[in-house]
Amino acid sequence: MFRKAAVPTVSNGSYLQGQANGKLSSMDSRQPAREGKVVLKKKVTLLRGISIIIGTIIGAGIFISPKGILKNTGSVGMSLTVWTVCGILSLFGALCYAELGTCIKKSGGHYTYILEAFGPLPAFVRVWVELLIIRPAATAVISLAFGRYILEPFFMQCEIPELAIKLITAVGITLVMVLNSTSVSWSARIQMFLTFCKLVAILIIIVPGVIQLIKGETQHFKNAFAGNDASIMGLPLAFYSGMYAYSGWFYLNFVTEEVENPEKNIPLAICISMIIVTVGYVLTNVAYFTTISAGELLLSKAVAVTFAERLMGDFSLAVPVFVALSCFGSMNGGVFAVSRMFFVASREGHLPEILSMIHVRKHTPLPAVIVLHPLTMIMLFNGDLYSLLNFLSFARWLFIGLVVAGLIYLRYKRPDMPRPFKVPLFIPALFSFTCLFMVALSLYSDPVNTGIGFAITLTGIPAYYLFIVWDNKPKWFRKLLGKVTIALQILLEVIPAEEDQKS
Repeated sequence: MFRKAAVPTVSNGSYLQGQANGKLSSMDSRQPAREGKVVLKKKVTLLRGISIIIGTIIGAGIFISPKGILKNTGSVGMSLTVWTVCGILSLFGALCYAELGTCIKKSGGHYTYILEAFGPLPAFVRVWVELLIIRPAATAVISLAFGRYILEPFFMQCEIPELAIKLITAVGITLVMVLNSTSVSWSARIQMFLTFCKLVAILIIIVPGVIQLIKGETQHFKNAFAGNDASIMGLPLAFYSGMYAYSGWFYLNFVTEEVENPEKNIPLAICISMIIVTVGYVLTNVAYFTTISAGELLLSKAVAVTFAERLMGDFSLAVPVFVALSCFGSMNGGVFAVSRMFFVASREGHLPEILSMIHVRKHTPLPAVIVLHPLTMIMLFNGDLYSLLNFLSFARWLFIGLVVAGLIYLRYKRPDMPRPFKVPLFIPALFSFTCLFMVALSLYSDPVNTGIGFAITLTGIPAYYLFIVWDNKPKWFRKLLGKVTIALQILLEVIPAEEDQKS
């Protein structure tokens, strides 16, 4: 953001670089090491890629209250149809991102693709809103679910104190930040373990549901479409809820530069993950309806807990623990991926330079990870998080629709670009239309909240001209920024990457 105005930072020919190579001599440290370069390593294998996608998509929603779709459709049959169609639409979007990830081999996800297709202004607006509002609020919301459900077994007979939830939530957020700052490998391994826990949790629901079906418990599926009151307003809101439940398929594209053999592993990881999640979501909802009626589901605060209490007795105490682990996996995957967006945006000069630096020994984007911590804590203890997410939920789909429209635009703008993986043109056309249609309907159905979110998003435009376009910043500001950057480098032990990993 301030790269043009900053004074020289503590860079590769420095004490820190000497530390990175095990040398204290500044003369020696000027010679780049042939091994152990300070860069983000390619440590995301196919299995780790699958765990990032599944582990981030599956959060608390499928276990707690999948009633947004049922509420807006009015029938069991229509709700299951919407769950299935949303999974297919999400797969279409994921396939579009697979093409983009294999032809633009840069990390950064949405930001990078908008930058490539439409230029710096819309890309800056995207990362501006993500950094200041969307990611801290989204992290705080999923973390609150983690805090509530990790404490649930200890407060079975009484209400959990809100302060206790927020304190344990703060500990969970800090733990995720420390983990992602310390080791890419350990973060990925824990994500794989948590993804395994999520799938076990879903199987704990699906298997008894299948047994119930075998026993003939199908009374809630009779006249499955009876009472269907999906309207021109309700059905789009149902799809909105469904698409939100599947969101997360794009996170692997945030770490493209760290994926081994991205041309092969990105499409494979995306396809495998989306098939698993879609089948899992639909079967989980089928399992719920073998035991819980549509009316009871709408009244339940935590559907998975209600389901487990009816079928599993004392074993139902394990469900809140699995929900908490699921939330923790979403927290970890989200921070791991989105920190790379900030890293790339800083590398392009759209965020402070310190965010594009890497720890000299741990090889993690430490500043890009911890920048989220104070903002998330502020929102956790002070913000009206759910209103904030309502304000800005439309922005996610607006920019995702813009990204996929950019894929179509790049087909004509850069026809010679290598495309190892290519989707039929009707897929990005259908998906981008769906995203933009949902955004337009949200403006119509909820003009106040959506209008506020739109206004917040537009603040990125004056910020772009103030921080990026305006070169003649005051001399005192440039000096102060340079001193702060150097101080943070020394404190955090970070330096610029030795070589840019750009395609």
